[in-house]
Amino acid sequence: MTAVLVEAGPDAGAIWHFGEPNQEQRALAAGSAWADLSHRAVLSVTGADRLSWLHSLTTQDVEKLTPGLWVCSLILDPTGHIAHQFYLVDDGTTTWIHTEKEKLPELLTFLEKMKFMLRVEVQDRTNQYAVLRAPGVADGLGGPYALVTYDELDEMKSAFNKSHTQVGTWALEAERVAAGRARILFETDHKSIPNELGFLNNAVHMKKGCYPGQETVAKVFNLGQPPRRLTLLHLDGSAIVMPNTGDKVMLDEKEVGFIGTVARHYELGPIALAVIKRNVPLEATLTSGDVSASQELINK
Repeated sequence: MTAVLVEAGPDAGAIWHFGEPNQEQRALAAGSAWADLSHRAVLSVTGADRLSWLHSLTTQDVEKLTPGLWVCSLILDPTGHIAHQFYLVDDGTTTWIHTEKEKLPELLTFLEKMKFMLRVEVQDRTNQYAVLRAPGVADGLGGPYALVTYDELDEMKSAFNKSHTQVGTWALEAERVAAGRARILFETDHKSIPNELGFLNNAVHMKKGCYPGQETVAKVFNLGQPPRRLTLLHLDGSAIVMPNTGDKVMLDEKEVGFIGTVARHYELGPIALAVIKRNVPLEATLTSGDVSASQELINK
């Protein structure tokens, strides 16, 4: 079983696949697969004020977070645009976060600036802890996730391999795209707000307030629909070259959005997530480069 690695982008260096992507996707769908996500950045937050502090800074309700429960959360800038996306869990004494490695320096700088006099300590633990996508049917976050120290990593991998199939990011991303889950650095740009990307009532808790950017989220939710929407595209499978992240999406001669993540799904074929103008008719055929695409509404 020879691993093919991701060559570029946020997942660079991670395992892309082991030569049989469709089989890996079937194993993932069956709940009998696991994946090494040690290319992800890991942070720890300790101190008595850690949960109330994170509660005040993020879009998620974590003030009384149940130990062992993974949640997704965002940090917004003051105008409501998405600055960070991450996954966190609390073990009763420490809150653990995993996020995109290229966003780590920016996130650490922000958190350090926001500590003030509170009893919190933030540490980069990327070189000490690895993230694994544990065996099990996919949850709404792309997990289940597990955190292990690098001293335990080989033993954990060996245990998983005894009865489960290791898969790469090809399978994970195909599952994510088919499920319509947006990811920062792929489905986001400098204008992205949570209302556009299906984050309300999961990464964004709609019954909490008083976090940076909350006014924008509430205003757009209460007064009308956001100007753009996340859409699942079914790409023309006869095309040789697929679009890339960031490529323009066109309706006739008019630019209406951009491509996020492109994937080849074992059942759906070539698919992609795209962010397009909300007023684009759902029945309209779109193009990106020389590839045509039909739309499927993501019900979120």
